[in-house]
Amino acid sequence: MNNNLYVTKRHGEKEPIELDKIHKVITWAAEGLKNVSVSQVEIKAQIQFYDGIKTSEIHETLIKSAADLISTDAPDYQYLAARLAIFHLRKKAYGKFEPPALFEHVTSMVEQGKYDLHLLKDYTPEEFAEMDSFIDHWRDMNFSYAAVKQLEGKYLVQNRVTGDIYESAQFLYILVAACLFANYPKSTRLEYVRRFYNATSTFKISLPTPIMAGVRTPTRQFSSCVLIETGDSLDSINATASAIVKYVSQRAGIGVNAGRIRALGSPIRGGEAFHTGCIPFYKYFQTAVKSCSQGGVRGGAATLFYPLWHMEVETLLVLKNNRGVEENRVRHLDYGVQFNKLMYQRMMKDGYITLFSPSDVPGLYDAFFADQSKFEELYVKYENDDGIRKKQVKAMELFSLFMQERASTGRIYLQNVDHCNTHSPFDPAVAPVRQSNLCLEIALPTKPLEHVNDENGEIALCTLSAFNLGAIKSLDEFEELSDLAVRALDSLLDYQDYPVPAAYNATMNRRTLGIGVINFAYYLAKNGVKYSDFSANGLIHRTFEAMQYYLLKASNNLAKEKGACPKFNETTYSKGILPIDSYKKDLDAICNEPLHYDWDALREEIKTHGLRNSTLSALMPSETSSQISNATNGIEPPRGHISIKSSKDGVLKQVVPEYETLKEKYELLWDIPSNDGYLQLCGIMQKFVDQTISANTSYDPGKYDSGKVPMKLLLKDLLTAYKLGVKTLYYHNTRDGASDTSSLEAKEQQQKPLAQEAVIAEDDDCAGGACKI
Repeated sequence: MNNNLYVTKRHGEKEPIELDKIHKVITWAAEGLKNVSVSQVEIKAQIQFYDGIKTSEIHETLIKSAADLISTDAPDYQYLAARLAIFHLRKKAYGKFEPPALFEHVTSMVEQGKYDLHLLKDYTPEEFAEMDSFIDHWRDMNFSYAAVKQLEGKYLVQNRVTGDIYESAQFLYILVAACLFANYPKSTRLEYVRRFYNATSTFKISLPTPIMAGVRTPTRQFSSCVLIETGDSLDSINATASAIVKYVSQRAGIGVNAGRIRALGSPIRGGEAFHTGCIPFYKYFQTAVKSCSQGGVRGGAATLFYPLWHMEVETLLVLKNNRGVEENRVRHLDYGVQFNKLMYQRMMKDGYITLFSPSDVPGLYDAFFADQSKFEELYVKYENDDGIRKKQVKAMELFSLFMQERASTGRIYLQNVDHCNTHSPFDPAVAPVRQSNLCLEIALPTKPLEHVNDENGEIALCTLSAFNLGAIKSLDEFEELSDLAVRALDSLLDYQDYPVPAAYNATMNRRTLGIGVINFAYYLAKNGVKYSDFSANGLIHRTFEAMQYYLLKASNNLAKEKGACPKFNETTYSKGILPIDSYKKDLDAICNEPLHYDWDALREEIKTHGLRNSTLSALMPSETSSQISNATNGIEPPRGHISIKSSKDGVLKQVVPEYETLKEKYELLWDIPSNDGYLQLCGIMQKFVDQTISANTSYDPGKYDSGKVPMKLLLKDLLTAYKLGVKTLYYHNTRDGASDTSSLEAKEQQQKPLAQEAVIAEDDDCAGGACKI
């Protein structure tokens, strides 16, 4: 090496380039890893040295070189690249590899306004020293490269304008724990901090984006999901838009229930004028959703809900369609269409669905959620009333239009509102569930706002977390993990701020949580069972029974300490009705696994002492947060053994856990012959999960002679899901012949208007089908 060449260090000083230093750093990063080559990283880097080259430039080139070598033949390059990235990240944050002492770090960050002042008020220097002893900074080396880049991009406290980073991951984990247990008694709180830190930093409990990015900072809104229902008045619609803006700016995903809005042509002010219909107001909500970018963490997004029998449904179903003009499309929202048993029955009998404006049929909209018998009685009554405006459509045509649009956009979702209320933790007579959220896993009561500061309205929030099934060796571990997760998330409800009174009141009264799972595909693979052949049914029954049992037990124990949630009396739990009592009994035909826990004893404890939380479980997608744990996301089968996900830093490659030993055990999405096995698993999970599930359906047109997915099959899957008690359906995935390595890429493609109509066969031969409901 030419000794005249100098490198510029991070603080501006120069020193001669020493290749040996570069070699030592890569060698350090490669220690203990399999099938990685230090020289290969150096060769691939092809660093073009020049006088004054920055050390950061050299380091970034090495990181990219290692990341480019990630493959199924050498998956450990994802850890080599990660270690180089951690080294680089710490140098940027601290100016050196070794992190500072925790108290010193927190003091500096509070002075800069990056951390919340309460940390220094609530904890003494001695307590910070004890917390420092809990930290194992070497756990940073367990991250994959994709995880480090997600941490850098979304979770670590930073200046998003300059790109300066101020912390590393173990400080994130310990300080989230410190914030959430700050109000616990001093005699016990550090023990909870230690236990929760260990559970999150070893990836047994996965935290969602709002908590990872926000807890410890002055921003205090961490609920992942916000459900807002609008009434039919201008004041209510304006209040809804205002609430949307406030919560989108606070990083939350939004569910908007707009089903009450009257149809085009309905009289207003006693016939003085007629109504402009739904589309102008949907556009208004779309503008509110897109008004804030959530600080660069994630873009604003919402799903809007309406019933299948709404007078405007034929127009509403095509709002995302690529055809049409801007005036009759609202493409930047997703939509949840609401069904119930009567709608399915009309389709199966090849009958008609009658469309109404909710404003013309008193009591029908509320009965749709609260009382299925009353709904059918009113529906038939209004059908036979010649004085009420209505329209009849062949049920098969309406269902086919729904499936056509669902398939072509991927993002027209489904909610079975009867299942959401009959198999619910809420008594539908007093607290009906009328909507879900952005990702279709939350099912909570809402009430429309009459005005912006309406304290009688109800905006539902849900605070999320997930268990990493891949990190759990025994179902008994759910007891400890449930205790920690429930306590932490319940504390969060009191710790966070509430921009809207209706959200504060609802949260304090119901204290709803949603704890799910990640790494489900790995869990199946390591247990030697599959999605497709029903071999996993018993395992999943046992697993989700244990999970829900211990979540309920944890919330019951917390109620004994702190009291039940104030509106516990509005839950079915208060009557001693548990999820095992209200599930769809059709499940028993596909899974005869017995119950393994003492539910009767728990039932009595719950009736006596109540629950601290009205809800406890929900299965979310966990698309981003699962990457932090190097886990497969949510409950989905992977599209490939390597997932390739785009980020602002380029392409991120992540290999499925234990690829080298389990590669034959993983079942990849497009190798699964049908949705049958997956839907059965969803039904079994739904038996225990008290909210709902982000469940997807997937289709490969190439499997059919015509190159088209038969409509008969699409409708059969719809009926199967209903029969098994599935409450909601999220994405409709269509294989388009592109690379199958990235679910994120598929979603990005689905966000664009697609023209996939060609992959759906015209086939109406489903009326009177064999799938009884």
